[in-house]
Amino acid sequence: MPVFRQVGEKQLPNPILYMAWSPNRDLIALANTSGELLLHRLANFQRVWSLLPNENTGKEITSLAWRPDGKVLAFSVGDTKQVVLCDAEKAEILHLFPVEYPASCMHWMEVQDDSSTLASFSESEDESSRFLPKLPTLPKSYSTTSKIFSEEKSDEVTNLLGEVRLNILVVGGPSGFVELYAYGLYKIATLSGISGTCRSLGLSSDLKSLSVITEIRSAEDNPEIHYIQLDTGLLSSCLPELTKMARKFTHISTLLQYLRLSLTCMCEAWEEILMQMDLRLTKFVQEKNTSTQVQDEFLELLLWGHASPELQALLMNQLTVKGLKMLGQSIDSSYSSIQKLVISHLQSGSEALLYHLSEVKGMALWKQKFQPLGLDPAAIEDAIVAVGSFTLKASELLQVIDKSMKNFKAFFRWLYVAMLRMSEDHVPPELNKMTQKDLAFVADFLSEHFSANEELFDRKGKYFNVERVGQYLKDEDEDLISPPNMEGNQWVTFVKQSTQLKDSPLLFPTYPQKSLHFVKRMMEGSIDLCLQKPAEVIGHSVTQAVCLRLYTVPESSENAPRLFELPSLWNDKKAAMHYVVFCMPEISPSKIYILRRATDPNRSVPNGLVALNLNAPLNSSIDDETPAPTSADSSYSCLDARFYDDETLTVVLRSREDDENKMRVLAQLHLNSVLSWDEEFTWDLTLRLEQQTEGIPVQGLAWGNQSREMDNLKAQFVAVNGIRKVACVLSANLRHVRVFEMDAEEEEEEEERADESQEMSSDQDKLEDTMTNQSDAGEGGDGAGGAEVAQVAGQGSGDILDETAGSDTL
Repeated sequence: MPVFRQVGEKQLPNPILYMAWSPNRDLIALANTSGELLLHRLANFQRVWSLLPNENTGKEITSLAWRPDGKVLAFSVGDTKQVVLCDAEKAEILHLFPVEYPASCMHWMEVQDDSSTLASFSESEDESSRFLPKLPTLPKSYSTTSKIFSEEKSDEVTNLLGEVRLNILVVGGPSGFVELYAYGLYKIATLSGISGTCRSLGLSSDLKSLSVITEIRSAEDNPEIHYIQLDTGLLSSCLPELTKMARKFTHISTLLQYLRLSLTCMCEAWEEILMQMDLRLTKFVQEKNTSTQVQDEFLELLLWGHASPELQALLMNQLTVKGLKMLGQSIDSSYSSIQKLVISHLQSGSEALLYHLSEVKGMALWKQKFQPLGLDPAAIEDAIVAVGSFTLKASELLQVIDKSMKNFKAFFRWLYVAMLRMSEDHVPPELNKMTQKDLAFVADFLSEHFSANEELFDRKGKYFNVERVGQYLKDEDEDLISPPNMEGNQWVTFVKQSTQLKDSPLLFPTYPQKSLHFVKRMMEGSIDLCLQKPAEVIGHSVTQAVCLRLYTVPESSENAPRLFELPSLWNDKKAAMHYVVFCMPEISPSKIYILRRATDPNRSVPNGLVALNLNAPLNSSIDDETPAPTSADSSYSCLDARFYDDETLTVVLRSREDDENKMRVLAQLHLNSVLSWDEEFTWDLTLRLEQQTEGIPVQGLAWGNQSREMDNLKAQFVAVNGIRKVACVLSANLRHVRVFEMDAEEEEEEEERADESQEMSSDQDKLEDTMTNQSDAGEGGDGAGGAEVAQVAGQGSGDILDETAGSDTL
């Protein structure tokens, strides 16, 4: 029986462009040509969910990467130039961010650090929950764009961050574009000096170096594959500080998004119906024949109860009693909603921002630890001041809302009674009473809000600005139409008269002429400067340690999906090594090349390159003295190769026979003895590796029985997960997949041992039975034994599925 057990097979309607196994679950993510993202379970290749393309995310998926804990899946979208983080359990979009170029490859790694430096940091990592209130949930009924935070709780940021241990998402693209994102959320480095298009990325778990495979157009216009190792020593030497800074800035970035969506909800709570009064009054001015001011018309109605025919027509025919009630209800509902959002969301979010920025400022002042990472105390102080100004502007909006609600209530109550009297309807007794104080209040409101403004008509096409809240929510650079009157404010007067306080850095500046949106943009700009500075400083600290020219891309593979093509990268965490696996089919079709380099660029590795010879029979051994036959039936070429674990390589091989239906083989190559050799290869860095293959040491292979022929499948690519011991093979037409459990032999041996134990038990029962019933008991015993064996086997397979399902939590 084949050593690899097939557990699923499927013909898919659309070609697959990328596939990636979850790091610690029996789940595989697939991206196809139609822009769909699919998640399948190992058992029977059952689909768990699918995420269809949409306008917000995009339609052209260009790469995939799993977060190391398997809870979040990242995919890049080419047409919208975005990276999207998706919840693996619910298929919900958690976060997305734009990138300068369409990402062509991604890699998500977790730092492996056994020292106690992070242990103490973990205990005091984030005490904000002890001092700050929980962020309220954003209303679901407002914006569809706020779905990310529609169920946002204060601990959602922690869920996105995952564990305290740092993980970094590396994104690469054309023109040498490479960026590093801490926790997949905050950009900590923008790298420069890389040539060509990134094909594959591998950041070492000790953060000492980054391996990059790039494709560069040579002088002959042929694409060349280069291996580049970048020295990222600053990330490694400042790991605790980097982790703390990254988590703080990730909190800050998420809070900014929270404030943006809160402001979006406020804008949607403000209704266009609130502009109705301004537009009707403007039309009234344009149509009336008298020279009397609108303000005088309303004051005459207030004092004498008399309205001109024009005003009466405006009130009774256009505004109407019913329309006035609807307008009053809309204003009350809208203002109340905006007021609640300001108090509960804007102010809570601003307080949290001030807290985290103040902590970052304290970190920046510890120059010995954090200055190498680019934290600038002056820029952070500017950001704190900007957040303070935003908080003051939100408080100003609250005062305007409170005053407007009082004014409108008194005005509408008076106008409603006046209109009932015009229509000779019954006036409720509770509305008929109006004190002298109420009259004075309405008179002040009319004199302040109902004077026609010619300049305003030239700017906005209306003479009046009775509604004062909407101007704060306009995303415009213009000054407020009706800024608040600060003449009677004692504090403002005191500050202006005090030479010490007037320009004091202790006071947050106010912008009385600007809208809330304008001040929010100023705040975002100041905070972005803080967030971008470390990314620039860390990016400039990264230097190129080595650049090796490998080979030119064969013409036959130029149209193949780049996402699947070799070389593939692997990081051996225990040995602190980078591995590069590649083939040069035009030069040596029957060889696989393995390049290894230490993750520490300053540490040299002897015997850094070896070629594995595939011209060996399946059951051969390295120790065999008999030379490998050269017949066609034992000659293979490599189609795809991926590291299964630190010591095993999973490959898809093709027989080099002349037959059109060439045999395809899935095999496991054990590298323990292969990776130790005495010969040293001397690189000539001026030449490509394919031009100097004669001196490369060649090793044979011990395949043993670790292989399986791919019957009725033109296998071409493979994705593996050594932790879960699974593999997925994809056909050359990118539509046919087969899924295998790679260590099924051990499970089968356990089942055989269970069968033997059941047979022994059955034989013992036979000996104890009487001779008379021996025949019947024997038959019954065999049947029972068979049933028990079937039950054990069923339980065994059930345990596999239960373990799978238990690990999925889907």
